[in-house]
Amino acid sequence: MPSPRPSLAIVGARVVPVEGEVIEDGTVVVREGRIAALGPREQVDVPEDVEVVDAAGSWLLPGLVDAHVHLGVWEEGEGWAGLDGNETTDPVMAAARAIDAINPREQGFDDALGAGVTTVNVNPGSANPIGGQAVALKTYGRYVDEMVLRNPSGIKAALGENPKRVYGEQKKTPATRLGVALVMRKAFAAARSYQAKVAAAGDTPVDADLVSEALVKVLEREIPWRQHCHRADDIATAIRLAEEFGYRLVLDHGTEAYLVADLVAERDIPVLYGPMIVSRSKVEVRHRSPKAPGILDRAGVQVSIITDHPVVPIDHLITQVALAVREGMDRDAALRAVTVNPARVLGVEDRVGSLVVGKDADLALWSGDWLDLQSRVLRTWIDGVEVYAYDRESGTGTVRPR
Repeated sequence: MPSPRPSLAIVGARVVPVEGEVIEDGTVVVREGRIAALGPREQVDVPEDVEVVDAAGSWLLPGLVDAHVHLGVWEEGEGWAGLDGNETTDPVMAAARAIDAINPREQGFDDALGAGVTTVNVNPGSANPIGGQAVALKTYGRYVDEMVLRNPSGIKAALGENPKRVYGEQKKTPATRLGVALVMRKAFAAARSYQAKVAAAGDTPVDADLVSEALVKVLEREIPWRQHCHRADDIATAIRLAEEFGYRLVLDHGTEAYLVADLVAERDIPVLYGPMIVSRSKVEVRHRSPKAPGILDRAGVQVSIITDHPVVPIDHLITQVALAVREGMDRDAALRAVTVNPARVLGVEDRVGSLVVGKDADLALWSGDWLDLQSRVLRTWIDGVEVYAYDRESGTGTVRPR
């Protein structure tokens, strides 16, 4: 981000902290890229040396969080040149890192800013049983390294149709669901052996094994296992493997998770639900439903809503949330599903996901109710720096030059 970071006070907005009560006619003060104070206007002193933003009539929210995207590795409008999400030359790519393939100047990052999305988790694709390491990013920056919140933020894996199809067509293992599970089980068994070897060696160096080193982070619960799965039977397999090896499991997509919501809830497994606005393009998503997030939430599951960008363009994240609310999801739960819940999954809830003193000043100013699809984002700040502004007169949005 540009330096030095400006100081500002946003006054007069309806402030929606997510964690805490809505503040009518509120003030948020930003210093050095972090939230320094917030509360009702009459209770918060505005320093004389700050820029004052009059936000009367607007709604101020934390920047939104999308915990499953392919921004920068699966670029829109770039054809083959922009497809860097799947290394399909080996079914076990745990050592591959999404960060090494991200183009931060992809148009999707600008779209995210215009939609108030300030944090994303960029995943490798789902062609491999074990696809590689994900990274949590801010959505603005000149180069990827200055955008990173957490790297790695998990390892992406896939059950079901995608790895079956990719490797089955190559006449290689895995070509079936049992083969996909076998690939994962063998990789974790090898990682356990490597883990024991390193422990036994003490200070004596052992030969490097980048795949096992990455998987040991999962075994030691340093990062979660991000399991792409849609069908209920694949969800059961994901749980079976997690219980066998003891790692932290996150269900990505979880299309049929609502059919086994009790099973997921009793094990406290987060579900990143979506994409929702898609055709029933393959067997695994024929039971996708906008009712699912509400069902999962009422069952006690920590649910997030994702776009899987570019499957659903990232600027339609709120569209999916609105559909979930229309189909029965509690409004407050829906807001948590694109703020604090995905921030917790990514392990960055101490910095983003809600408006709390000390957290990063990642903010989105909306023209009205954030859930009303006629409302739009007027201004977006990341670390207190304005990175997007909408001009009502011209009807155009501008992203700060990188």
